[in-house]
Amino acid sequence: MLHTFVAYVEDKPGVLTRVASLFRRLNININSLTVGRSERPGLSRMTIVADADESAANRMRASLYKLEVVVEVDDIGKSASVTRELALIKVAATAENRSSVFELAEVFRARIVDLTSESLMIEITGVESKIEGLIQVLNEQENRVLEVCRSGKMTMRRGQHTSRVLRALGAVDGASAQSANLLPEAYGEPEATEPE
Repeated sequence: MLHTFVAYVEDKPGVLTRVASLFRRLNININSLTVGRSERPGLSRMTIVADADESAANRMRASLYKLEVVVEVDDIGKSASVTRELALIKVAATAENRSSVFELAEVFRARIVDLTSESLMIEITGVESKIEGLIQVLNEQENRVLEVCRSGKMTMRRGQHTSRVLRALGAVDGASAQSANLLPEAYGEPEATEPE
């Protein structure tokens, strides 16, 4: 079963190695790993997708919390969320078949971002199945796909906000948010620790 972890980690050298080494020690393969700057100064947001059973997923989450470079961890695989992936696909294209590639990109709501005399580059954003579908159709013609570059999955919860977000919005105070089931504590999850 796929589990998606979102971890806020300190933005400093060696953090990625420590997180990857943790998964290696637990003998769990990382299917997808995306990391980048977050809305919090000094912290990066890491989205990790791994295939594991429930007990292994609980071990992963607990082990991530034990790393001093990890500030917050959330397993959002079962929650309502929005997941996207970005792909760049370089395709062999000549004057004769270029228009068919343009039409195909339009069907998949992709964009042509680069064009040369012998190839073009398609940018597509969406769920994994959409990207796989485009690659499959492009591969129906031999030697059509020259190169593929894909980001990992990026995932964000829908609707549920942490106390930090609610305070920033000025919506409610912590007590009323807890009673309205808007905070992570109401879902049995630990409250995010504030970075020092």
